[in-house]
Amino acid sequence: AYGRGRFGELIFSSIRMGSGMPRELADLSFARFLEVRETLGDEGAYDCAHFDGLALEDPQVRGVAFSECAVTDSTVTGGMFRYSRFTDVWLRGTRWIRTDLSETNWMDVEFVMAALSGVEAFGATLRRVSFHNCKFDSVNLRGATLIDVSFVDCVLRDVDIMDAKLTGVTFPGSEVTGLMLRNAKLKNVDLREARSIGIGGGVESLSGATVTNMQLLELAPVFAQAFGIVVKDR
Repeated sequence: AYGRGRFGELIFSSIRMGSGMPRELADLSFARFLEVRETLGDEGAYDCAHFDGLALEDPQVRGVAFSECAVTDSTVTGGMFRYSRFTDVWLRGTRWIRTDLSETNWMDVEFVMAALSGVEAFGATLRRVSFHNCKFDSVNLRGATLIDVSFVDCVLRDVDIMDAKLTGVTFPGSEVTGLMLRNAKLKNVDLREARSIGIGGGVESLSGATVTNMQLLELAPVFAQAFGIVVKDR
């Protein structure tokens, strides 16, 4: 593999900066080594592969390792990638529809303009992963582990992170609605730059998160409901 350490450093720097601009394909340290692959199978490992314009229906990919790869303008409908590992992977313009990504491992990965709908990713591990201008709709991240993950200018609707562990997660410019938090463990989670925060359940699990005074006021009705507080002026 080529440039893995440098790519990881760049990803981590981008995440630490918060809302940095996403990179283009040509910016990747391993771009010149990429080889276009027209199909995706259960081959065990892919190194420096570029998957472009694929339309995958019900792929059965289990325990495959992807290293220093790029995925562009591709759609995955159904299927599964359970137990697969993605390391130093860059994805742009991808769509994931009802795909099983449970118990997958993602490290030093960048998603740009992705859409995930009805995706099952429970028990997944995401470390140093950034999402730029992505849309999440009914994504199941129950019991997942997120470390140094950034959601930049994203839309998250009805995302389930119950029983998940989040450390160093940020949401600059993102809209969050219907977030299910029950029994989640948060540490150094920064919500201050989120455009909106909507909690669907488990607001008591916000311990470990940082919000602004205005966000706290907006969340007050949810806190009141969760703790059985009746608010009346008269």
